[in-house]
Amino acid sequence: MQTLAILLVGFSVFYSIILSLTHFRCENYKAQRFSQLMGLALLVALAALQMSHYFYLQQGLEFIHTIYYSALLFSVAPAFYLFSKPLLKAETGYHAVQIIHAIPIIVALFLPYDIALPLAFLIGAAYLLWLAKSIYALRQQRSRFRIELFILATVFVIAVIVLVLGLALPLLSEHLFFTLYAIAIGLAFLLISIALSYAPQISTEVVEAAQETYAISTLNNVDCESSLQRLQGLMQESKLYQENNLDLHTLATQLELSSHQLSELINTRLGKSFSRYIREQRVEAAKELLHNEPSSSVLSIGLSVGFA
Repeated sequence: MQTLAILLVGFSVFYSIILSLTHFRCENYKAQRFSQLMGLALLVALAALQMSHYFYLQQGLEFIHTIYYSALLFSVAPAFYLFSKPLLKAETGYHAVQIIHAIPIIVALFLPYDIALPLAFLIGAAYLLWLAKSIYALRQQRSRFRIELFILATVFVIAVIVLVLGLALPLLSEHLFFTLYAIAIGLAFLLISIALSYAPQISTEVVEAAQETYAISTLNNVDCESSLQRLQGLMQESKLYQENNLDLHTLATQLELSSHQLSELINTRLGKSFSRYIREQRVEAAKELLHNEPSSSVLSIGLSVGFA
């Protein structure tokens, strides 16, 4: 079991670096800079925790007993909350009141070790309840996120198991607890890698789903059928999808709609997000080119249809 923990620790640390350089690029968080920053902070905290577990399990160093480890532990739940809230609620910007989420991290510096760990997991339970409630609020969009929601539910179950382990810490040996905790974090990273392989722009798609969930319909005065026909014309005749920097605002301007109107139109009438719709247009065009131009490279075709 310790060998598995060490392997998953290594995977977690290196995948954190990969995520920071790929998924957390600015283009995936154009209107969600604060969420992007908190996501990076979350990666740093989890990677640091995993490194602490490695030095404890492999070399017997007891960094886990320091106040710095406690501060890292207390930072995970607030960082995840501040990362996910703007996405799940379709919010933008930073609010000064959010600084209160740093209070547990500061308090952790003054708590004894035997109190800090169970309390960290108890506070994490409150954040988990908020997460469950927020995801449930998006239940009307579940048909668009079936695989992603299944993976997220699995991560949620792992988080609950970790919570139970944390609260039961006095009943477990310390070595067993940190072995299981390292495995749990590693499995969560593994599931996230699977989710991002299936839906690399999931952050954008979640925001679009949240906007649709919480907004009053913006299509009351829009001729939806005519707008859909013009949208199809822009794709088939003008091949607007070939622009690799095409975004919701640019396309909405072409259709004389607002960004919210176009997002709702694609979501409600086509049953998909804007980013997925554009991706599918590019894939269909690439398939045709691969068939008609067998001598062309996959890379050149991918670039020609708008993939970055």
